[in-house]
Amino acid sequence: MKNIPNISFKSNANSKDFEFINLSHLFTRIFTDLDHNPELPHRISFFALLIVTNGTGKHQIDLKDYNLSAGSVLKIAKRQVHAFQKNPKYEGFLIIFTEDFVLNYFSKSSINLISHLYNYHTTSPITNDKESNDIFLNQLVEELTTENSFAKKNIIASLLNIYLLKLEGKSNTSELKKHKLKQYDTFINFKNLVESDYTKTRKVKDYANKLLISTKHLNQTVRDFTLNTAKSFIDAYVILEAKRAIVSTEKSLKEIAFELGFDEVTNFTKFFKKQNGHFSQNF
Repeated sequence: MKNIPNISFKSNANSKDFEFINLSHLFTRIFTDLDHNPELPHRISFFALLIVTNGTGKHQIDLKDYNLSAGSVLKIAKRQVHAFQKNPKYEGFLIIFTEDFVLNYFSKSSINLISHLYNYHTTSPITNDKESNDIFLNQLVEELTTENSFAKKNIIASLLNIYLLKLEGKSNTSELKKHKLKQYDTFINFKNLVESDYTKTRKVKDYANKLLISTKHLNQTVRDFTLNTAKSFIDAYVILEAKRAIVSTEKSLKEIAFELGFDEVTNFTKFFKKQNGHFSQNF
């Protein structure tokens, strides 16, 4: 298998930050103008919402399959790896939007509340609410097809903002987020550091030093959002990246271990076994 490709935002509608795609059109494009195969794992540099209106199927996010049916919505965050099933039999829409779109049109308070955008580690990606989905899609289609272009981008962003907030309200962790907004920025900064520096260090102290806080403060903050320690969070992310690499690369275990920051492949397999319970390239 080839390495997991990194997919940047590319719109058929010449938009730089938002696109609304009918899945039937996307599935047709798989064999025409796409520069990657959506049926194989690929990492996205933007956010996506997959909304199913009819039929059933599956969708893979970070190596886990999620069952889809009418009313399902999957939230896919920036940097996550996902893949469509082969020969999908369901209908619906894919909404893709960039981080710039979020930062330019969403309020800071909304961004803090919509945790899945930046913290997919602690919330489930799937929700099912056909009624809410239908209302949102009808409003969005109406706005996208109207000839009046005044503040169109702002209105679209507002509709999306409200919809995402409603999805967040269905998350069993949303109440926790509301009461921990002060710590939320710290947690997000920590998460971003882990994603960029996990190959360099897995030590909690190193991340605490970069954040200019104590290890105790960092551990408490991470516990508030994940119910686990900072070390557990770091190790879980390393394991996730390891699994991504193992199933989607032609590289040897030695090469993967080295790229993940391990000096010896034996250290990598011991770490993997300790965190995962066993070691197998098929998991």
